[in-house]
Amino acid sequence: MSLAMPPVPHKDDLDSTWSFLETGIESVMLNLDSGIDMKTYMGLYTAVHNFCTSQKAVASGQGLQGQRGAHLLGEELYKLLGEYLTSHLSKVYKQSQSHTEEGLLGFYIREWYRYTTAAKYVNHLFRYLNRHWVKREIDEGKKNVYDVYTLHLVKWKGDFFEKVHDKVMDAVLNLIEKQRNGETIEQSQIKSIVDSFVSLGLDENDSSKSTLDVYRHYFQQPFIRSTKTYYENESRQFVAENSVVEYMKKAEARLEEEKLRVGLYLHPDDTKGLTETCLSVLVTAHSTLLRDEFQILLDNERQEDLARMYRLLSRIREGLDPLRTTFENHVRRAGLAAVEKVAPEGETLEPKLYVDALLQVHTRYQSLVDEAFNGEAEFVRSLDNACREFVNRNRICKTSSSKSPELLAKYTDSLLKKGSKSAEESELEEMLVQIMTVFKYIEDKDVFQKFYSKNLAKRLVHVSSVSDDAETSMISKLKEACGFEYTNKLQRMFQDMQISKDLNNNYKVWQDKVLEDDDRKKMADAHFQILGTGFWPLNAPTTPFLAPPEIVKTAERFQTFYFDKHSGRKLTWLWQLCKGEIKANYIKNTKVPYTFQVSTYQMGILLLFNEADTLSYDEIEKATTLSTEILDPNLSILLKAKVLIANPEGAKPEPSTSFTLNYNFKSKKVKVNLNIQIKSEQKVEADDTHKTIEEDRKLLLQSAIVRIMKSRKKMKHVQLVQEVIQQVKSRFPPKIPDIKKNIEALMEKDYIERMDGDEISYIA
Repeated sequence: MSLAMPPVPHKDDLDSTWSFLETGIESVMLNLDSGIDMKTYMGLYTAVHNFCTSQKAVASGQGLQGQRGAHLLGEELYKLLGEYLTSHLSKVYKQSQSHTEEGLLGFYIREWYRYTTAAKYVNHLFRYLNRHWVKREIDEGKKNVYDVYTLHLVKWKGDFFEKVHDKVMDAVLNLIEKQRNGETIEQSQIKSIVDSFVSLGLDENDSSKSTLDVYRHYFQQPFIRSTKTYYENESRQFVAENSVVEYMKKAEARLEEEKLRVGLYLHPDDTKGLTETCLSVLVTAHSTLLRDEFQILLDNERQEDLARMYRLLSRIREGLDPLRTTFENHVRRAGLAAVEKVAPEGETLEPKLYVDALLQVHTRYQSLVDEAFNGEAEFVRSLDNACREFVNRNRICKTSSSKSPELLAKYTDSLLKKGSKSAEESELEEMLVQIMTVFKYIEDKDVFQKFYSKNLAKRLVHVSSVSDDAETSMISKLKEACGFEYTNKLQRMFQDMQISKDLNNNYKVWQDKVLEDDDRKKMADAHFQILGTGFWPLNAPTTPFLAPPEIVKTAERFQTFYFDKHSGRKLTWLWQLCKGEIKANYIKNTKVPYTFQVSTYQMGILLLFNEADTLSYDEIEKATTLSTEILDPNLSILLKAKVLIANPEGAKPEPSTSFTLNYNFKSKKVKVNLNIQIKSEQKVEADDTHKTIEEDRKLLLQSAIVRIMKSRKKMKHVQLVQEVIQQVKSRFPPKIPDIKKNIEALMEKDYIERMDGDEISYIA
């Protein structure tokens, strides 16, 4: 029901004007739901307008004094409105005293809503006052003058809020604690309180702006304090009664709850302080306990729990640092243990077993880093450090630091070489990727390069590569990892093979032109490979060798063709790499003659038996001129295969032994491979490779020293050593004594000289 309003007062009468306005404001303040009719509303608006525009002077006199009157009358109205609000809020406070806890929150919210809604209407009624008197006062720098809506808020804060905020906050915090304890609460109540506290944040210098000062001081600070106390008590008790893993689950759940709480009813400004407080109490305070559990979780491969620990500790400052060190040591120990398992006593280690052992450890912990530690860069670094350690310094490497690259190169060779267990193309590519994983950790990359290049040379020469695509793929991977220079010679070897292919085609055409049919029939069917000395890691034969006439003729004819095309070049025959097939037409009781796959040395021995069934050791030695280191093992292979029979029976190859052709030779296969590498040859080859590695390192160090000195002209000895280490470490980790030795060697050759004060100078 609308309130009966008195008639609109005379514009110059302050008392009757205020009495009229007060009745209207009271109606708005208390009976807003009933509404005010438009006529009354306009009457109130007009009364304010009329009073403010009255020209009645407060004091006698004219001119400026007269104009000043309008402002003073505005001030009277403003002052009376303030007094009314104080009186109104005094009654509200008295009513609030009969409410507690949730009842008080309900009362506070209802009154706040009613008061602020009324304030909007009253503000509109006093719009003229705002626009003129209030604006002028503010412009002139008057303090404590606000627009009418803001005045309502200022009064609420000073006359009501200041008296009840403690009780209101106690009720809010009790509600939040109930919710934390699992009870259902009226969340909207807290949201309304939050909104009201935020609305009270007024910028005293500019009433059009708001701040969060009130909210932060009266809501946020007590809320954060109570949160800290709550979680200190809860976590202390929970840790005492539960396992660390259970505690981590609890802490993670609590952190998630608090994050959601901000979205549900708190102000976004709480996020930082609330998160920091919870992390400090739930994680930082218990971080030692958590870290102590880390090793146990690693030992038991508890990936899910490790991930939870990572998530928690990654959120606090330096929380993960001790874990990374523990993880690195753990992986290193696992790698060393894996190598111990496969390391045989005194026997030769199978390269595949060794590389698989390294890879299994890496794969397991790479997966852990990716899944549990989110692929975090510092954990990746710890994994890399650990792998570098156990790949280069383990039980197998004790005898030689270059054992890992040598075995890796041999394993790569076994993958890329044709064999009964050749992998599928997609499988092979995956294996090559894994090879590169181990290669990444190898420190002596030059050792790998030497062995790899030796093995590649053999695969190419013997046409035993599993596929050109696989070879190309591996070389491109090495090039990507180490650069063009690392693979330059490998690529040139491929080019030589292509050139040789074309050369053989041209040779066939040439033979067709110059040879008679009879001559061609007598010739051995041969394929020649021309290999550039600078690119192939091959040595001249270690033994003299008188090749059989059939082979000599063929070789001489090819030389004639080759020197016609390339005069001035030199050809060195690498008999130790040559091989062929010979038919055994002499064997009784066989329908299809056996074919022997032999080395050229074996061919030289066997073709002697075309002239005699039995030959003495001395006759064979004289006819072939082979050294005993080569002759004896090859004769042993022929004896073991029963192609030849020793006299006396069971005798070893030595000057007193003679050898007879076995006419009753039998084999399950028609093609019999006798071309087996001799173990002593393998050892000599490996030793030679290591020698060339040492030589290459010396050259690499000396060229690095000269290059540095040429660009710098003068340098301190210590700086030069450090610079050399930086330049060559991607190929191998140089030893400081070796660098010093090579600096001395270059001084003797007059490339550099020692100056005063430990300084070295370049000699131009």
